[in-house]
Amino acid sequence: MSSKQSSSKTARKSTGGAPAAASAEPAGPRPTRLSAAAALNGLEGVVLAGWGIYLLVMGLLGRPDSPQQAETGGLTVLALAALPLLAARGLWLRRRWSRGPALATQIMALPVAWMFFNGGGALIAAAVALALVAVATLALLVNPTATEALGIGPRES
Repeated sequence: MSSKQSSSKTARKSTGGAPAAASAEPAGPRPTRLSAAAALNGLEGVVLAGWGIYLLVMGLLGRPDSPQQAETGGLTVLALAALPLLAARGLWLRRRWSRGPALATQIMALPVAWMFFNGGGALIAAAVALALVAVATLALLVNPTATEALGIGPRES
């Protein structure tokens, strides 16, 4: 057996039979669309975290009708902020798993935008902004450029 064949077998054993290129980081620059989707997800996460902190502070220092309810709401919103923040980090690092949580975040944002819109007043502006961000992010995430960059493509039979 030649040394070339031996090194090829050793490489296959160390990668479990998969080609070495498949286990490496994605090659090439990050597509702008994927960067934009990551940024929008991160923005949503930061806004949610800010809202959660505001609710906690108002629950502790303000005069809410129910301090316990305000604090619980703040902690819940902070926990919800983790999903878009994790998705944003995964998209930025081009992790395949991150597309699911990012899509779920945007789909959940649409009914929230509708609820804000029905609230009237200043909430209408927040509803429009949230709906625009959600629809734009959904479009960026289903774009073929973004899916290819994440290693998601048609399945070979």
